[in-house]
Formats: sequence, structure tokens, C-alpha cells
Amino acid sequence: QVQLVESGGGLVQPGGSLRLSCAASGSIFSINAMGWYRQAPGKQRELVAVITSGGSTNYADSVKGRFTISRDNAKRTVYLQMNSLKPEDTAVYYCRFVGSSGYVYWGQGTLVTVSS
Repeated sequence: QVQLVESGGGLVQPGGSLRLSCAASGSIFSINAMGWYRQAPGKQRELVAVITSGGSTNYADSVKGRFTISRDNAKRTVYLQMNSLKPEDTAVYYCRFVGSSGYVYWGQGTLVTVSS
């Protein structure tokens, strides 16, 4: 049984920073892509950032220059450093791992609220 456990969400003022973490537990031995998605109220889930096993990254245009994704393979953990946060970044953030078999795993979501 593989579980992805997210942490780091919360309430932050506009212009502030947060760091999200997502760690995998259970029998997952090789992870290809790791990514972060988000879903705001009334909107569809969207890609925020993704990092491949080789370290290549891709970001949504709306977060480029503000967010940084990174991974620690030994810890089976992906991070999302979020700076210069805006109210429109408010959403539930989900991590997503793709195993070497192609199976997709999702975290339970962590709420990020950007408000003064």
C-alpha cells in the first residue's frame, strides 16, 4: 500500500512564502515523475509543476519565477517552494507520483490560503 503524505499548507499573507512537502511511504521503489497540482474552488485541477527522474522541470506559466519544485529521491519526497504568493494561488494542492510501472499515485491534498 503506497501513501503520499503532504504537509506545509496553511494561511499566508499576499507576498509571503510556503514550502510544501510530499513523502511516499509503502512499496514504491522507483518513481519517475513527481508533480504538484492544485484545484481552486469551482475550478478544474491544474498542473502547477513537475520534475522528472532526471531533474527536468516544467511549470505552469502562472507560477514561473515564483515557485520551485525539487525532489529528494533517497527520501522519496518532492517539495514545492512557493514565494511571492498571490490570492489567486489559493487552492488545495495535491502531489502526484508516477511509478516506474506507470501507476499514478495522488496525495490527499493540502490547503493553501493566501489572504490578508
